Amino acid sequence: MNSLEMKVAMKRNADTLEKLAEALGLQVSGAWARVNGKTDFRANEIKTIRQRYNLSAEDIVKIFL
Repeated sequence: MNSLEMKVAMKRNADTLEKLAEALGLQVSGAWARVNGKTDFRANEIKTIRQRYNLSAEDIVKIFL
């Protein structure tokens, strides 16, 4: 997990941790843990993020692998 790339994607999309948490059905603390690499994103969460930020397959690899 590349936390910096994830934060860049969030910033490019004018997203906040609170909005992302809501979109993923998480509490803010859970979203924070994922964005900061303390907990892994689940496959369904990555799918939601991909759609939300219109990420390419390359972006997904860069952020999550």
